[in-house]
Amino acid sequence: MVHQRIRPFNTRDTYPEQRLDNGLCQVVVARGTPVFVRGQIGQHLDTAKSMGLGDPAVQAMANVKQLLEEAGSRLEEV
Repeated sequence: MVHQRIRPFNTRDTYPEQRLDNGLCQVVVARGTPVFVRGQIGQHLDTAKSMGLGDPAVQAMANVKQLLEEAGSRLEEV
């Protein structure tokens, strides 16, 4: 299956305290569709800074919207 990985990262860099070494990504586009989005939390995608204090779901949904757009989709298509 041909797929596109968007925003790849390695757990050794992202979660050094866990002593893991796994290649992951935020989004996978499988053969153009469907788009699979990794679970999101209230952290900024680029800085990993906690955002949306008091309501982290606001930042999580902003992340989902941004990731879908980077994958060539949009929130209205979910």
